Amino acid sequence: MEGKQIEILLLALILDLLVGDPQVAYHPVALIGKVIEKWEYLLYKNDATSFQKRVAGFFLVMINAISVFLLTYFFLSSMRSSIPALYPALGALFLWSTISIRSLDKAAREILNLLQGKNTAQARKCLQLIVGRDTEHLSETEVTRATVETVAENISDGIVAPFFYFLIGGIPLACTYRVINTLDAMVGYQNKRYLDFGWFAAKSDDLLNFLPARLTAGLLIGSAFCLRFNWRKSFRVLRRDAHKHPSPNSGYPEAAVAGALEIQLGGINFYQGRPSLRPYLGDPLRILEPLDIRKTLHLMYGALAIFLILIFAFTYLIWLLKGQIFYG
Repeated sequence: MEGKQIEILLLALILDLLVGDPQVAYHPVALIGKVIEKWEYLLYKNDATSFQKRVAGFFLVMINAISVFLLTYFFLSSMRSSIPALYPALGALFLWSTISIRSLDKAAREILNLLQGKNTAQARKCLQLIVGRDTEHLSETEVTRATVETVAENISDGIVAPFFYFLIGGIPLACTYRVINTLDAMVGYQNKRYLDFGWFAAKSDDLLNFLPARLTAGLLIGSAFCLRFNWRKSFRVLRRDAHKHPSPNSGYPEAAVAGALEIQLGGINFYQGRPSLRPYLGDPLRILEPLDIRKTLHLMYGALAIFLILIFAFTYLIWLLKGQIFYG
């Protein structure tokens, strides 16, 4: 990893921790969302066959993913050669748009504060902004469970995965990951409209999150060890329960968190009024309480810290090896 990449990563991280995810119309992810909507309008046909919808969905993903990769690559390459002094700042802005640490923290803490203030009705409304399930009739315990599950899952989607793809493929690959993750969020639903049209987006997102989700679980176990949570149980629950989740990836960070906090996640969720039983992850050693949201955030920051330490250690090792080869 080059010195410029370390500089970009740190700048992006500082920007996110200080500013968060600005809710503006010209945010790259918001712009990508509008482009996806335009392409969906052009490609989706109600009277198409199942196969035709899958083909259209394939083109939806490929057009958006390839376009973003190429545009990002050529723009940043041009800036790096023409205005090298500005390259790290521009690169950091692009990478910043792919992560969501502070926004995740802010949303979770807002729900926590409302629950602690016994304002469960408002907590449900806030929760509705970050989950896909119905929230209107959730109890305090169910609001807590939904928040913990969402934070755990997004440690992978919103932090580890973007940094992971930045490390192996630079900013263009990190941005491409964010595009596919956004596509999955927009069209990857198991309903009548998107079952076929969003199939390729959902499968692409599953594929890209395969390694980051498992890396995240390992980082969370390490975080549990450092924070003196139950890291042994985190490891046991991960091995026993992670594969039970209907998603091939979400169960890994969720199981790691459930074991570390000695709680049970999963159960009945409602989506547009329809019940969906999610397998249980962890053991019900105690009842979920609002403070578990704060503990999950602590695990998140611990996992991030360990990830950064590993990145810096690996980079330093590479520099040492290069120096030995060069001077040896």
